[in-house]
Amino acid sequence: MKLISLMSNGIDSPVASYIMSQRGAEVILLHMDNRPFTDDRSIGIVKDIAARLREVTGREFPLYIAKHGENQQTIHDGCDYHYQCVMCKRVMQRTARELAKNLGADGIIMGDSLGQVASQTLRNIKSENIGLDFPVVRPLIGMDKNEIIEIARRIGTFDISIRETNGCLIVPTRPITEANPEKVVAMSEKIDVDALAKKTADSAELVH
Repeated sequence: MKLISLMSNGIDSPVASYIMSQRGAEVILLHMDNRPFTDDRSIGIVKDIAARLREVTGREFPLYIAKHGENQQTIHDGCDYHYQCVMCKRVMQRTARELAKNLGADGIIMGDSLGQVASQTLRNIKSENIGLDFPVVRPLIGMDKNEIIEIARRIGTFDISIRETNGCLIVPTRPITEANPEKVVAMSEKIDVDALAKKTADSAELVH
């Protein structure tokens, strides 16, 4: 089983990647480079997390990086701003799906924990997945933050993940929490999320 893990520089996705690796999956890391809506520090953090995952598991964890800033701007310009995070995840998941097809992978790993943040409501997750038609594994979905942090500390990724960055500068002040599926589909067609995702996946670079 080969899986593409959408890995940020945060706490959750490294833990999700670790758990699925321990379940026997061959995990390929995909980081969506959010610059210019974040700073260069996020890339260094991701590379260090990947190195730590290799060290703690003895597995390869190849790391791909794909440019996502232009996608974020397209979403911002063409969609309801409150839906920025939902639409961002739609593009990211489709990018992971296209990379999976290119690399012969079987599914996607997400670090979602239900209700942990405003964007991770059940309705938002449903809206993000409409039309994806590809398996998504969410090993943290029923965990609370303390459980996730405990694992992150144990495997040595926590202190790396909490290094300071300037965060995501394009996140709306009031992200939608109960996304309208029909509206999500209409906006997806407007900006052509599948075309964005294919272009992004095809340009993803293997950095380790």
